[in-house]
Order: sequence, then structure tokens, then C-alpha cells
Amino acid sequence: MNKMKIGVIGAGNMGTAMIEGWLNAGQDTIAVMNPQNPRVTKFCAERQLSLFHHANEMMDWQPDVLLLTTPASRTLNIINDFYQLPTKVVMISAAAGISLQSLEKVLPNNPWIRIIPNIPVSVNAGTIGLALGSNTDHSANVISLIEQLGQVITVPEDQLNIVGTIGGCGPAFIDVIMDALGDAAVKHGLNRKTANELAASMVAGTGKLALEAGLSPAELRDQVTSPGGTTIRGVEALEKHRVRYAMMDAVDQASQN
Repeated sequence: MNKMKIGVIGAGNMGTAMIEGWLNAGQDTIAVMNPQNPRVTKFCAERQLSLFHHANEMMDWQPDVLLLTTPASRTLNIINDFYQLPTKVVMISAAAGISLQSLEKVLPNNPWIRIIPNIPVSVNAGTIGLALGSNTDHSANVISLIEQLGQVITVPEDQLNIVGTIGGCGPAFIDVIMDALGDAAVKHGLNRKTANELAASMVAGTGKLALEAGLSPAELRDQVTSPGGTTIRGVEALEKHRVRYAMMDAVDQASQN
């Protein structure tokens, strides 16, 4: 494994999730830059991470890569503070809505990568949309670093939003389905803990099979829907209640700015 010095700017939910994933993967040289915050101070102390509050401190630490998980409204101003950053440092932005063009305008000499990750990166099972900037120097090593957090899906930048909606909002949609399946299992006699474990295991296994088998969801569905069987009757009930449309509409609603 290629170890790197990782600087993380912004230790909110996504920043800490990515740090947890990298720590799980064996990356142990991580520094955080964040305004004074007791939660972040405790988080860094428990995981023995360096904690900085100013850009010059982070630059003195000499990171190989800098990850920004900052609010979009503050991101460009924060980047401005790194104008003396060595050009070999690869910049990763997880800030929603800030284009590569805008990022490169502020720091034009550093390689830039835009990503849209999701929370399962914390257990190295994330779905991460990725778009490369115009300068791809050193990007291969950094992509390998990001791949330690889960499945990386590289797309043109104009497709990042839909990747982010499916990958980022999709877990909440699946959580709703798992919760409903859990309720159904409880209705039929399982205790809540067992019901939830059953639903989560089923979803995990189905996703793993889809990735490894290389089959479409429709083909996988056909493998378990025997003619005249119980599963196809359940699928018919889903179609009756327009579950397919509900999912498509959820994506449409979540994609709106």
C-alpha cells in the first residue's frame, strides 16, 4: 500500500467519515485543519491526528494531498489561503457545486480532483464519483488512495451531480426500504434486531453480487423470480404500488438545486 501524508480541511460528517476509512486502510499520517471545535479536538485526540487551525500550519506539515470537505460558500476563500502551497500537492475537493474551473482559477498550478463520496466511506464501502481536472500530474497515486475508501466511478464533471445523487442520497432511499422490510419481518414474528440484520445482510449481498456478477438488476431479478412463484407475486405488488416510479421520482427531487 502506498502511504501518503493526507491533509483534511474540514472535519464535519464527510471529512471524519473519510478519515475513518483511511485509518481503517492503514493510512496513519493524517492532519486536520478546522476552526476551534470541541468535537473535532476530541476526534483528533482519540485518533492521534495532528490538528491545525490555520493554513500556514497545514502547509508547514507538508502534505502530499489536501482534501477539502468544506461548505461550498467558504471553499474558495479557504483555498486562497493556500496560494503558497507547493505545486506537487494534489488537491481533492468534495465541496458540492464548486466546479473544477473555479477551483483551478484559485490554485491553477496544482492538480485538482473533484469527488462526491458518500458516508459508507467510513467502512471502506463508499461509492465515490470522481472527475479529473486539466492537470493530471500525480493523480494516479491519489486515485489509488481514494479507492481505499470504496468503489470509484470516474465520469466527466457534468455527470458528477447524478452520480452524487445516486451514491450520496441513495443510501437514505435504501434505508427506507430496509426499514420497511424490517417492519414486515417484525409483523411476521421476527424481533427487531434480527429483522434489521436480515434486511441489511440481504442488501449487502445483493449489491456485492451485482458488482461481481456483471449482470443487470433485471437479470439478477429474473434469477429469483420463478414462473408462478412467490417472488414474482411480490414484484407484482411493488409494480402495483409504483415503487419503481417512486425511486425515479426520489432521484429527480433530490437532483434539484
